[in-house]
Amino acid sequence: MTSLVRHITVDCADAYQLARFWAEVLGSSLADDDFPGDPEASVTTDGAALLFVTVPESKRTKNRIHLDISPGDRTRDEEVERLLALGATLVADHRKPDGRGWATLADLEGNEFCVELSAAERAVLTGARPPVTADDVDLAVHLAVDAFGQAPADGWRRPAGTLEWTCWETAEHLGDDLFAYAVQLAPRRPPLGGEVPYRWAPDREGGPWNAVSADPEAGPAGLLQTLEASGALLSAMVRTVSPKVRAYHSYGVSDPEGFAAMGIVETLVHAHDIAQGLGVDWTPPAALCDRVLARLFPDAPADADRWTVLLWSTGRADLPGRDRVTSWKWHGAPLGEGERAGS
Repeated sequence: MTSLVRHITVDCADAYQLARFWAEVLGSSLADDDFPGDPEASVTTDGAALLFVTVPESKRTKNRIHLDISPGDRTRDEEVERLLALGATLVADHRKPDGRGWATLADLEGNEFCVELSAAERAVLTGARPPVTADDVDLAVHLAVDAFGQAPADGWRRPAGTLEWTCWETAEHLGDDLFAYAVQLAPRRPPLGGEVPYRWAPDREGGPWNAVSADPEAGPAGLLQTLEASGALLSAMVRTVSPKVRAYHSYGVSDPEGFAAMGIVETLVHAHDIAQGLGVDWTPPAALCDRVLARLFPDAPADADRWTVLLWSTGRADLPGRDRVTSWKWHGAPLGEGERAGS
């Protein structure tokens, strides 16, 4: 059995203060039992677990090990400016006129780290498609949960947009989709000829066919908790299984990135349906829409608002100069493999 890296440990003068800085950098939070003056403080994210330990010695030389930061939905330069505003300092600027390169910054105690290009920026420079990641699944689900957290409780029984389901049923269906995508990737030998045999059934005639559903007694807060949990399951599977894995989907065999993209599209468009029923504003980030369009709808128009194009591609909006989509398809198979599959 191999060893695993549990923490990246950083010696420092004030563990709590430095951990707070890095929590802001990484969009995370300190552990619940960390307080000012504690000799240790930890910050855990999907990408790293950092442990800060107060020591008497001061920093004397350049780090022999440092962190490289790649922003998510920001550009490299936007991230540099954000971190400088948090208290970081610019140590060396290796950014080049052609857009490549990186910036070396130092944190509050002088520990050097580098800010690199985002995945989307690297894709533009190399001509590659920006990947869809587990972080994107987290982002989509968290945005949806946060958007609906303050919605009136009585709105959940209204129809979800143009669907025949209520907002509650649509959220349950969405959580079930995310759960189903996660479990397809979970077996040591994922099935290629059918779904993992959970029992799917509707609660009423005309309702969604689900394997998992929320306890009505838990109310909207419980419903959203089940949605977030299902999203976390899919994110964890996409993050941990080999990208070479292939698993069955009713519209074609797909890979972890494909299941991530499908889960995100389900989240974004069903959140749109729910938002219409609840009377809540809902506009996801254009960069996120662009990544899933590039993965699942490679022939989608490139010259219009990315959210509108995603809604048009899934039959939910008009696009000037183009016919309304009444039967839509996505490309579930890894690009370059297999045939286009319907949805």
